[in-house]
Amino acid sequence: MDLKTLLNKEQHEAATTVNGPLLVLAGAGSGKTRVLTYRIAHMIEDLGIPHYNILAITFTNKAAGEMKERIKSLIDVDIDSMWVSTFHSCCVRILRREIDKLGYNKNFAIYDSSDQKTLVKECMKELNINDKDIDEKEIISKIGKQKDGLMSPEQYKKENESDFRKNKIADVYLLYQKRLKNSNALDFDDLIFKTVELFKKHPEVLEFYQNKFKYIMVDEYQDTNKAQYELVKLLAEANKNIFVVGDDDQCIYQWRGADIKNILDFEKDYPNAKVIKLEQNYRSKANILNAANTVIKNNAQRKSKVLRTENPAGEKIKIYRAYSDTDEGNFTANEIKRLIEKENKTFNDFAVLYRTNAQSRIFEDIFMKRSIPYRIIGGQKFYDRKEIKDIIAYLKFINNLQDDISLKRIINVPKRAIGAATVGKIQDFANYMDECMYSVLLDIDNIPGLTTRNISSINKFTSLINSFNRTKDKVSVSKLIEEILESTGYLKVLQASNDIEDMSRIENIKELVSAAVEFENISEDKSLSAFLEKIALVSDIDNYDGDTDTVVLMTIHSAKGLEFPVVFMAGMENGIFPGTRCMDNFAEMEEARRLCYVGITRAKEKLYMTSASTRRVFGRSVSYSESDFINEISLNLRENVSEKRTNTARSTSAATLEAYKRNNLNSHSISTFGNRKAEKAINSILNNENLSSNNDFGNGSKKSIDSNEISAGRKVRHKTFGVGTIVSASKTSNDIKVTIAFDNMGIKQLMLNMAPIELL
Repeated sequence: MDLKTLLNKEQHEAATTVNGPLLVLAGAGSGKTRVLTYRIAHMIEDLGIPHYNILAITFTNKAAGEMKERIKSLIDVDIDSMWVSTFHSCCVRILRREIDKLGYNKNFAIYDSSDQKTLVKECMKELNINDKDIDEKEIISKIGKQKDGLMSPEQYKKENESDFRKNKIADVYLLYQKRLKNSNALDFDDLIFKTVELFKKHPEVLEFYQNKFKYIMVDEYQDTNKAQYELVKLLAEANKNIFVVGDDDQCIYQWRGADIKNILDFEKDYPNAKVIKLEQNYRSKANILNAANTVIKNNAQRKSKVLRTENPAGEKIKIYRAYSDTDEGNFTANEIKRLIEKENKTFNDFAVLYRTNAQSRIFEDIFMKRSIPYRIIGGQKFYDRKEIKDIIAYLKFINNLQDDISLKRIINVPKRAIGAATVGKIQDFANYMDECMYSVLLDIDNIPGLTTRNISSINKFTSLINSFNRTKDKVSVSKLIEEILESTGYLKVLQASNDIEDMSRIENIKELVSAAVEFENISEDKSLSAFLEKIALVSDIDNYDGDTDTVVLMTIHSAKGLEFPVVFMAGMENGIFPGTRCMDNFAEMEEARRLCYVGITRAKEKLYMTSASTRRVFGRSVSYSESDFINEISLNLRENVSEKRTNTARSTSAATLEAYKRNNLNSHSISTFGNRKAEKAINSILNNENLSSNNDFGNGSKKSIDSNEISAGRKVRHKTFGVGTIVSASKTSNDIKVTIAFDNMGIKQLMLNMAPIELL
């Protein structure tokens, strides 16, 4: 294939440099996926390199699938068996073949976050650790960080024996790993941790995979943690044919272990490495791209790179300062409706991006009222629903009878007279015998303290499981699910219910069966283990379908790798984005700025950046100043659309309130507006429900205030509090309650007839 006509100069150089270490710094929208796919196609078709000698690693299953399909469209070679996968999928494949060398069975279970939480809580209980002193979230986070950093529980214990808190966490880590192994299970972090351990303890295994994968390619290299970095380094050690592509300006996962030094120090690891920069952007209009450049250049820890584009300038970045979070949501809805009507946009052209998932509620409420279809990426996942987790637990246990966590989930689901007390006795006896729970269930008569009814119920349960276990390799996964639903009575219980939610559960279970059928139709390996691997490794973004005609609501982290014609970046306020912790932490501020850069570069045609003067946070009305990141965008690249309102009263009140906050609130300050009546008063003024249409400012003469002269934005003087600005007013039974932002005394609520105030 003639790559010179298909790729630009830098892309062509990256695609045709095959031998030796190569770092490609690929800016947002610069065609890195195109380079990856054409490079692999060139290696196979033009250079005759066998596809089985190539390992390509991505960060999502969706990206891996798309890459494989694009390669297939370029060359007429069967590459179905080629390893194009995520880090975790790659490691699962290796461990399925080799994990017995570490003392595990090859049918190991993969515990999700829910299973992990359950097991950690059990370990805490066994060790008498009070969750009020150390909660399970902290322990799970610490364990995950140790595994990402390749630190074993023994090492962690040894290093922290003098630290009371960390020593307790180390005890949980030790017991947790022991219980995992007894259950023949790995958690998500173990998948890479154990693969690295396997390679280091068994050089012959490492040598086999080094000979197999002579050419290694890693996408999104800036997001690798220490364990992933070490895995890649070990595999590439023999041949040094390592190609990594990434963008240090898009390293936004340091909070979960990603180490930006992996990409910044690539040339130290491989002194003869070649470096190629992809700076031609094909995604965004020039103004959007230039805005991204002006923001990210403020970061010190980065490699020099300036994106350019041949696309037209396009519209300026639209900056909207809302009165409230509700106003922010209404503005977004109005613009979506307007652009659909005026520019023939469709709903799937729009994305609303925010810093945290909690920010979605306002948009959900308003979009529902305005009949704007939407979907949330990052909400409850399909495989996290109770009924799905129940059936998956049956499958996991049938596949691995040592899986105590799955056993405890299903042993009394549906109810079969095996209560929590009985399960506790079984667990205690299993711990005493140092065996898995199912082993002791098979000798149920040996467990003390069980009633005849308990024993009868348990025998029926084990008989059922043994039946499933005998048929698991003889029937398809979908048929096995149907058999579980029928034999356990799970579906019958739901069908007998009058609860609407249970009707929805039935639909979800049908969808699970459909997912199993789809898996059987497209997968080469149709085994139960393969099906469980697939659903264990699926991420929320893997289910994103850009063809569904809905507005997308998602965090900026989730949006990485996606693009949309129109993007709204919401909550652009100091204290939210960037967060308050960033203000005093250089590294966190730089990561927040990289996240802002990612958000900006998701937009192809139009970009809105919105903020609110007041919003509800943890039940309180708070006020934050506009994000510093907005101010980092050059003035010639942005326009303030909030200044274009035709309603004078709204513009005046907003401007005065903003002036007050600029003069009196720093980026950390929070103003609490008190009770619900005050909040209602503020909302009324923000929705233009002023008590008077008189919006003239005083001419400097002093006079007492008449109720007819009340309006937002008017300057007043209080005998004690000094000069202030009227924010809002609301009628009471025989008076008017006025909310005033005083220059030096904050916001006060006063009754007009009693307050010693006068107009200025």
